[in-house]
Amino acid sequence: MGAKIIFRHNIMAIESIETFLSVKGGFHNGLRDVYFVRGIGEPLNLVEMINDVDKKMGMEMANNRLKYVRMNSLPKIVEADDALYYSNIYEQWKKGEPFVLKNIPVSGELEKVLNEAYGMVIESFVKSKAAASDSMIKNFAAKIMYWLDTATGDSLSGWSERGCIKVIADNIIKEQEYLFFYFLTLLGCDVLLIENKCDVNAPDSLKSLSAPLPLGSFGNASPGACIPYAPPKADSVKRKEEKSGGQMDVHSQPNKVILPERPDRQKGAVLNVNVQRAVTASSRINALQGENQEKTFEELARLASSIVLIAVRDQKGEVLGTGSGIMIGRGGYILTNNHVTAGGSSFSVRIEDDEEDYGTDEIIKYNSVTDLAVIRISRELNPLPIYRGSRKLVRGQKVVAIGSPLGLFNSVSDGIISGFRNINNVDMIQFTAPISHGSSGGALLNMQGEVIGISTAGIDSGQNINLAIGYESILLFANGFLD
Repeated sequence: MGAKIIFRHNIMAIESIETFLSVKGGFHNGLRDVYFVRGIGEPLNLVEMINDVDKKMGMEMANNRLKYVRMNSLPKIVEADDALYYSNIYEQWKKGEPFVLKNIPVSGELEKVLNEAYGMVIESFVKSKAAASDSMIKNFAAKIMYWLDTATGDSLSGWSERGCIKVIADNIIKEQEYLFFYFLTLLGCDVLLIENKCDVNAPDSLKSLSAPLPLGSFGNASPGACIPYAPPKADSVKRKEEKSGGQMDVHSQPNKVILPERPDRQKGAVLNVNVQRAVTASSRINALQGENQEKTFEELARLASSIVLIAVRDQKGEVLGTGSGIMIGRGGYILTNNHVTAGGSSFSVRIEDDEEDYGTDEIIKYNSVTDLAVIRISRELNPLPIYRGSRKLVRGQKVVAIGSPLGLFNSVSDGIISGFRNINNVDMIQFTAPISHGSSGGALLNMQGEVIGISTAGIDSGQNINLAIGYESILLFANGFLD
C-alpha cells in the first residue's frame, strides 16, 4: 500500500450550490482535497432546483465523470442479525482485523483509508460526548458502518483516491447522522447537506467540520427521492448545427498525437517575471486612467509565455491528445476547457522557455455546461489579466489568438470579432483568427493584452469561423483563482 492519504477540507470557499457541483478536489503528493458544506435555509424553488441537480449529476455519471448519491434519510437497523453483524465489525476493527462488508468490497488502498477514517470519526464522536459509555460508542460505530454499507449504493465500488463522488442529503438533524457524512468526506466524498428546515443539532465543535453556505430563510419544502437519470436514446438525439449547415466541432475527445520534439532552449530557464508583472501593472494603470493604448502584435506575441501546452494522458501515462491553457493565478492555476480535461487521468504541462514538464492530476474545478476547467501545477506562474468589461466588445474589433493547434506550441494568429452567439445558453464570441484542434483552452486577447475569451470550438465546414467563451463566464467561474 502507498503512503497515508491526508484529506484537506474546504480549501476553497464554496459560495453556491453550482460551485459545489463543479469543483473537483485534486490529489497531489498524498493530499486529497474534499468539500463538506452545510447549506442553511431554503432557496427559492428548492424542489425544482434539486431536480435539476439530479439531472445534471446524472448526466455527469452517464459520461463517467463522477459518481452521485442523494439521500433523504438514513435507514434504521431493524434486524437483530444486522445489529450483531455491524457491531462485530467494530470489535474486529479494534483487533486490527480487515473489514468484511456485505455490499462493498474492501481491499487495497480503500481498506487503509477506511481504517483511518473509521478511527477518526469514532474519535470525533467520543470527544463530543464527555460521558460516552462503551456501549454508546459501539452502537455509533455499528450505525455508521451499516449506513456506509447500505446507503451509499455502489459509489465506493472501484474506489480511487482520484475519483469524484458527490453526496447530497437534506435535513440531517441528528448529530450521529451528521458525523456519518463527515465520515464520507474522510473517504474522499464531497458532501452537501441542505438544511432548509433547521440546522443540524450538534455542538459548534462539530458544526465547524463543515463550511456554512447561507441559502435563505428556513422553510418547509421536502425534496423528493432522487429520480435516476435516463440517457436519451441514440436515435432521438439530433446534433445541433449552425444555420449555414456547418457542424460545430467542440473537440470533445482529444486526438491521438505524438508530441513534437522540444526546440533547443536553456535548461531550467524561467519566465521573465518582472517583464510580465510590468505589463500587467501597466494594463491596470491604463484602465484606471481611461486610456486605451494598443500593443503591437510583437508585444502581444510575447504574452505567449503565459499560455501553456497541456498533454492529456490516460491511466498508463500515454498521451491521448493535447490542448492549451491560460495562466490565471500565481499559485499554479491554469484555465482550460472542460472538454480538454475530460477523459484524462493526468496531465503534463509545458511552459514556453522552460525545459521541465509539469505533471498533475489536479482538476480543481470544472463546469460541463460552460465548458471550463481549472487545473493546478506546482509552480509559480505569471497570469494574464482577464478583461473586466470597461468597454463593450464590438464586431470588427481586432483580436489575437494564442494556442497550440495540432501540438504546434504557442502559435499566434490575428483576426477580428465577427459576431456574438449564444449556443446551448452559453454566450460565445465569434472571431476570425485561425485556430485548429489543440487550440482549445487558448487565449483570445484584445489589443491591450487582456483575455476576453477562451478558444473552445470551430465550424469545420466554414473558414475562420471560430468560437470563444466570453470573459463574463470566465470571471463567474474562476474569480476565486484570479490574481
